[in-house]
Amino acid sequence: MTTTRSRAAGALYGLAIGDALGMPTQMLSRPQITARYGPVLGGFLAAAPDHPLAAGMPAGAVTDDTEQAMVLAGLLIDGDGKVDPAELARRLVVWEESMRARGSLDLLGPSTKRAVSEVVAGADVAETGRFGTTNGAAMRIAPVGVATGSDDLHALVDRVVETSMVTHNTGVALAGAAAVAAAVSAGVAGADVGEAVRFAEAAARLAAGRGHWVAAADVAERIAWATALVDGLPDEEVCERVYLLVGTSLATQESVPAAFAILWACRDDPWRACLLSASVGGDCDTIAAMAGAVAGACHGVDAYPEDARQTIARVNGLRLDETADALLALRSPSGHER
Repeated sequence: MTTTRSRAAGALYGLAIGDALGMPTQMLSRPQITARYGPVLGGFLAAAPDHPLAAGMPAGAVTDDTEQAMVLAGLLIDGDGKVDPAELARRLVVWEESMRARGSLDLLGPSTKRAVSEVVAGADVAETGRFGTTNGAAMRIAPVGVATGSDDLHALVDRVVETSMVTHNTGVALAGAAAVAAAVSAGVAGADVGEAVRFAEAAARLAAGRGHWVAAADVAERIAWATALVDGLPDEEVCERVYLLVGTSLATQESVPAAFAILWACRDDPWRACLLSASVGGDCDTIAAMAGAVAGACHGVDAYPEDARQTIARVNGLRLDETADALLALRSPSGHER
């Protein structure tokens, strides 16, 4: 039997593994990836010297997805489960400065950059995220899913809003973040991938009515459509359909359904889900990070190869087991969770 602790660790390891697999392929087109690496990646790769964001990064290195998730995890742990939106903005600024000092070009995304600049200038945190529609909230939200029980969907969505509003206070971005957090939370509670996906859809529907309205496709409906679109297809066709039809851009309504589509196609194999996600093109490090987090929560940490987990720990110095335990300690026990 897979333990709750294994599922919590699986969510964080899956996030980091997917992110690192997608590091060298992020922002490349699907044809570029196929030409350089083949139809589906076989494992961790170093970034090419001419990569626009990751040049010089070694095989197994994570990107902003994992690093920002760890920033959020630290804030949750320090705040006993509560997040001060202004403090999150401040910590993201510090994180970006540290990335610059390391010579990285993988900095804050457009929505987050705009919002934290406004916070630093003294703007009201209730308004700074009003233009945030990209996937920055969804990519870093997995720790909220680990730390928050799945028995009260409204409370879970409230926590997602609290931790996302400073940068992504729009219905579409909150729906995407809620979908990922809910799927992780359900997985930690004992759900399989199918149950987690349905719970994600319910969370996305609820969160879509929060924050500022923007014209965007409905995340819950697109998750349902995208998972049906790829059901039963071979690996290469899954990648092609997601790339051409679902979309793999930074837009929440593309990348979040893309992650759930590939997760669904590989619902019995988390490692394969990460490999396909990293091969799909576009913002594929984020897509792989989201799919990997949910898959790890549903299957447990041992579903990922031991050498992949060791690579992540060695290359990045991340303390994922310790962080997962601390997040899990914040989670309210519930008789509804397995």
